[in-house]
Amino acid sequence: MSMLNRKDRRRRKKSQLPVQTLFETCKDVFANGGVDFIPPPDHVHRLRSILDSLKSDDVDLSPDMPYFRETRNGRASVITYLHLYECDKFSMGIFCLPPSSVLPLHNHPGMTVFSKLLFGTMHIKSYDWVDNVSEVSALTSRASENTALAAKARLAKLNVNANFVAPCDTSILYPTTGGNMHCFTAVTACAVFDVLSPPYSDPDGRHCAYYLEHPFERFSVDGLSVAESEKEEHAWLQEREKPRDLAIVGALYRGPKIVLY
Repeated sequence: MSMLNRKDRRRRKKSQLPVQTLFETCKDVFANGGVDFIPPPDHVHRLRSILDSLKSDDVDLSPDMPYFRETRNGRASVITYLHLYECDKFSMGIFCLPPSSVLPLHNHPGMTVFSKLLFGTMHIKSYDWVDNVSEVSALTSRASENTALAAKARLAKLNVNANFVAPCDTSILYPTTGGNMHCFTAVTACAVFDVLSPPYSDPDGRHCAYYLEHPFERFSVDGLSVAESEKEEHAWLQEREKPRDLAIVGALYRGPKIVLY
């Protein structure tokens, strides 16, 4: 590369917009990415630092926009997804949640996910699977009418159950740790910038699964016991169909454009 080209690239990096810097960093961090890929710690820190400094103004969003209006008449509020970019390595997008809207408990199979709350107050509840527990087929229901549920439930441990208020640090979840299954509840209007690696892919078997939660004491497994003080930190998660009242629509991202080169 010529000296002139190197100078041009340095000059461009100094003047480029935050969303462009984020895109180029993702390309670098996830260049060797794939299912179950976790970037090295220095790369995680680098990407997290950029997201930590990202503001709603950087993507031309504000709480008074139509995306964040609460639906009346008892109907579930519509969540809007603004698509920025996707390739086989990673995707970038923004979830716009009106007050009281809920993104139900769902998973991120084989993914590393960075989530930055741009504005608002959001309640996040997340779980990770508990390893070394009997197979789901060994579950025994304590009530005969619950047998069908017991046959599909799997034990998980609570990772976080708290409100987050912007500005706050970027949340990161990994393929098996950090709260891979999470639920978002908008206490106020919220915008969340998500980076997923790799993206969901139904053809590759990485579909988004949704879950129902059941208290730990609802089912029993031979030889499995949890201290009384920890029972509230565990739950049985049962995969379910996508909730009928969940409405997520796509909309055109109108913020600063990403230059692909």
